[in-house]
Amino acid sequence: MNTYKRLISYVRPYLPRLALAVVCIIAAASANLYVPWVIKEVIDEVLAEKNVVMLNTIAFGIVVVYMLRGVFFFGQTYLMSYIGQRVIIDIREAIYKHLQRLSLSYYEKRQTGTIMSYITNDVAALQGALVESVIEMVSEASVLIGSLAMMFFLHWKLTLLTLITLPLVAHTMRIFGKKLRNTSTVMQERAADITSVLQETISAVRVVKSFVRENYEVERFSKENYFNFRAQMKNAQLTATLTPIIELLAAIGVTFIIWYGGWEVINGNLTSGALIAFLVYAVNLSNPIKRLSRVYGNIQRALAAADRVFSVLDTEPEIKDMPGAVDLPPINGDVAFNNVTFEYKEGEPVLSNITIEAKAGQMVAIVGPSGAGKTTIANLVPRFYDATHGCVSIDGIDVKNVTLDSLRKQIGIVPQETVLFNGTVYDNILYGDLGAAEEDIFAAAKSANAHNFITAMPDGYKTQIGERGSKLSGGQRQRISIARAILKNPRVLILDEATSALDTESEKLVQEALDKLMIGRTSFVIAHRLSTVLRADLILVMERGKIVERGTHAELLALGGLYSKLYQVQFNKKD
Repeated sequence: MNTYKRLISYVRPYLPRLALAVVCIIAAASANLYVPWVIKEVIDEVLAEKNVVMLNTIAFGIVVVYMLRGVFFFGQTYLMSYIGQRVIIDIREAIYKHLQRLSLSYYEKRQTGTIMSYITNDVAALQGALVESVIEMVSEASVLIGSLAMMFFLHWKLTLLTLITLPLVAHTMRIFGKKLRNTSTVMQERAADITSVLQETISAVRVVKSFVRENYEVERFSKENYFNFRAQMKNAQLTATLTPIIELLAAIGVTFIIWYGGWEVINGNLTSGALIAFLVYAVNLSNPIKRLSRVYGNIQRALAAADRVFSVLDTEPEIKDMPGAVDLPPINGDVAFNNVTFEYKEGEPVLSNITIEAKAGQMVAIVGPSGAGKTTIANLVPRFYDATHGCVSIDGIDVKNVTLDSLRKQIGIVPQETVLFNGTVYDNILYGDLGAAEEDIFAAAKSANAHNFITAMPDGYKTQIGERGSKLSGGQRQRISIARAILKNPRVLILDEATSALDTESEKLVQEALDKLMIGRTSFVIAHRLSTVLRADLILVMERGKIVERGTHAELLALGGLYSKLYQVQFNKKD
């Protein structure tokens, strides 16, 4: 009930429409209560008394009632569809907005397809509970209550006898409801697994084809598809079992009516028309119970999806604004690490006692073997993660004491794996500053050595570059990424192996663009290719999470330590 109440809370903005929809649903359902009474009057008045006036009145009444029912049916369908669609949009936007605020660690612990499934499969599953199920629940409940009232009016003793089976029905639905909820949760998880496999194989289609693994991926997808089938069939098995049990209990109730009602007619305590009407109302009573059992199953499936959706909404970002955080004022770019230690897992430090002092405008290079902790240092500056111990500060201000938005707006990042969006070249550069003028975008592209190749394309800056920039070369993608960073105009710049994946010619063009970008900015350059860091003001050499050497290129070569060995290895490779 807590989950359903929380789900219903999203309906509050649309309560006036919901109230009108409920009126329409009840009015449309009330037509079902008119027919049994008509049958009673036909048998007891028209046929027995030869009453033509009553016959005409009944005929006219049926036409009017069902004309009104059509109007109310349209109202209930349209209004509930409107409410359902609006609520789904609200929930989908709420979960997407929350996902945007969650920390990087959340995404690193989960598959992309699973996260996508929350917004697609799980949210879509809620729609049935908010539209079809609500219509059926209110409609069938109206028929049930109305039929029960008419049955008491016709013969209260017979009605009490009929209700003997209701506790059994309620108990059965409660037992099956728990099982349906559990199987529905498994169904949603299996659907998420399918989405994950689909997302992985489509995004890595080049790898799949290059290794000729199409059949392997088909088998992997088929396996997840089969698991989904098993979960669906388990749910179907429970639903298929619940309905016959409810029907059997309803049949027992009808049997009581026929036996005892017939006895009352024989003894003259009940008219034939009243018994027939009572039977029809009893059927009206049993049908809603059967349908409500189906609706109950649908709601349980929806609640399983809602649990997954709300679990995301209830997840707190690990990195968020601290209480009392203030906006970071425009910075000069002095960045300091003061005895910083960082752990992804408690007791397993990735960085140990890191102390760095980068003055405004300096270029600080971070080198070392893979897994030494180079990228982790870069991630602590914009607070993608927080230091476990120690302090990271900019211009003497602890980065934990300022708002995330104000901090990250003044930091630019050019990663090794360039991420561009499906759209135009112009839009991708504009992403750096959504309020930038056209001439600023052109200037940024020129500074990034990108203007010439952009204007040479058929549609220039309006060229569609495809998903993740698939229509561009690696060097072109990287230069657009640099243009985006130039447009942002950050005071602190992080270059995470920005040229490592490029060929020699592309590297030269990109490096020229990076050199322009770094002018006047505090730059942290993470590099495997030592040729890109020779002019650094300070080079930090890392090994196993510690800074083992520091100095300029010449100083480190003279030291003859790890940096000198790395340099000699790369120099020999070039020979």
